[in-house]
Amino acid sequence: MTGTGTGTNDDTWELTTPPGSSAFAMHRDEEADPPLLICQVGSTKLTYRLRAIEDLHAWLLAQGDWVPLGAADEKKVPTEGTVEAWGRSADNPVGGWYGMRNGYRGRFGMYLPPLLEALGLAEVIHDARNNSMRGIAG
Repeated sequence: MTGTGTGTNDDTWELTTPPGSSAFAMHRDEEADPPLLICQVGSTKLTYRLRAIEDLHAWLLAQGDWVPLGAADEKKVPTEGTVEAWGRSADNPVGGWYGMRNGYRGRFGMYLPPLLEALGLAEVIHDARNNSMRGIAG
């Protein structure tokens, strides 16, 4: 599944969650400090570090195979070895959470994979549950 838009505030990426159950929009805010990805899901706004795109892509390529998404709310402990766990790990390039809005820092494994797929950086499996992704070298 691919998204539309160019990723600006006026032309957001229009995306769908990996299971295809919800639509959401994302855009870049390069003027923020640090630069952000703004994810609008209905009336809920989540924010992630913009560098998550490049960092997640590099990590996926280093994994060399399919990685489970493992999306989880901020208060739930993610399953080790998943995209969600990596997005919170002290071992990732930012040393912790890519999510920036306290209380809404989770769901990295739900909202970042469709964006990377739309940008041509990853493949994502789109089943009802237990989805995975892998990086595409480019």
